[in-house]
Amino acid sequence: MFSKAKKRTTDVDMTEGSIAKHIISFSIPLLVGNLFQMMYNMVDTWVVGQFVSDAAFSAVGTLGSVTNLMIGFFMGLASGAGVVISRFFGAKRYDRVKDTVNTSVILTAVLCILFTVLGLGLIPAFMKMLAMPDEVMTEAVTYLSIWFSGISGLMIYNMGSAIMRAVGDSRRPFIYLVVAAVTNTVLDLLFVIVFKWGVAGVAIATVISQGVSSLLTVISLCRNDSCVKISFKGMKFHNPIMKEIFVIGFPAALQMTITAFSNIFVQSYINFFGMEVMGGWTAYNKVGQLVLLPMQSVSLASTTFVGQNIGQNQVKRAEKGANVSLLITLISTAILVAPIMIFARAFVSIFNSNTAIIDYGSIFIRMMIPFYLVWCVNQVYSGALRGVGKSIGPMIIMLVSFVAFRQAYLFVVARFISNTILPIAMGFPAGWVLSAIITLIYYKITGLKPKEKKESFVDQVA
Repeated sequence: MFSKAKKRTTDVDMTEGSIAKHIISFSIPLLVGNLFQMMYNMVDTWVVGQFVSDAAFSAVGTLGSVTNLMIGFFMGLASGAGVVISRFFGAKRYDRVKDTVNTSVILTAVLCILFTVLGLGLIPAFMKMLAMPDEVMTEAVTYLSIWFSGISGLMIYNMGSAIMRAVGDSRRPFIYLVVAAVTNTVLDLLFVIVFKWGVAGVAIATVISQGVSSLLTVISLCRNDSCVKISFKGMKFHNPIMKEIFVIGFPAALQMTITAFSNIFVQSYINFFGMEVMGGWTAYNKVGQLVLLPMQSVSLASTTFVGQNIGQNQVKRAEKGANVSLLITLISTAILVAPIMIFARAFVSIFNSNTAIIDYGSIFIRMMIPFYLVWCVNQVYSGALRGVGKSIGPMIIMLVSFVAFRQAYLFVVARFISNTILPIAMGFPAGWVLSAIITLIYYKITGLKPKEKKESFVDQVA
């Protein structure tokens, strides 16, 4: 028997109506929210580059592979929870939506403690794996120590926003992200320029802003009256649902974790060439995030769209939604690529005035950014496949392309062809191309029709 709980006005049923309208309207808040998140990350980098030192700029900017190691794993599990919720929601099983939310909250609380302890304990090992140069070591350790101490805020926000987005509500996560972005920007300027706290100030500002977004998310979920309402009284852990979250989310979590772990070693190749190359790589990554925004936002939209429609057994509509999503990402990414390549030096100079850093950064941008068009295929179709619960295929494809192939490429190029920065850097787009080709083939063969094997818990109750 279905629960009598109703969906709130912020929840969106994507199983009927215009496909393009649903994808675009769901993606826009995500896009703008991610833009604000990118902007406050850019503010971090800009403040460090302009008001601290080149060493601090290079150190903080090259720690992404480390911070992504654990948060990537958690985001994979959060995506699994989101898929389970979206499928129950599409099937109008609001009672099971509530059970999944409760299970996700308990899981998040446990992992917050575990990841804080692990992150702080592994910092020395991370520095060794990154081959961090001595001149930037102190700044890197300071930043990571503070960042891992406050990782819970980021985890809580990510799980809360995954819950909201699974029922079609991308507006509230966007609002809370905007609040966090504004908070981070103000605190960055206060802590670094006024208080002179350097890298520690940037890290503290980040932790506080993430805490603000997580608090707003929890309050919102506790105070609403929809099927995703959090009620700590009588909260129960549901083993079958937890199993389903891991079945769907663990492949993505494992893929993100292994990829991030591999990228630590890839980053060590970049770090080998010194602080100025590291600075150029940092600037390129910050600019590249702008191009990634549309495909990331639409990919999340396609996951939710597919999940809800598969919940209603509307396979053809789900597949059409995936194709519409790909077209949107290709067009939006192409619009961004040209001006960024033309004005590459101007973009890099926003973050740092060092001529060598500007030179390296602009070269990286012009080499790498055009290949982001290829990356769209992987992002959108992988997101769609996860929406139907087919997480193993995308995981294997990304591990082969981003880990095994990329490490083999770097090993061969560095030792037998040319141990210079440009051939080394091309290992990234080479992996993207390979991943896109395999993903496209896999998607065309499997489609979005659910597996005909033993029904999962979600399918049984939906």
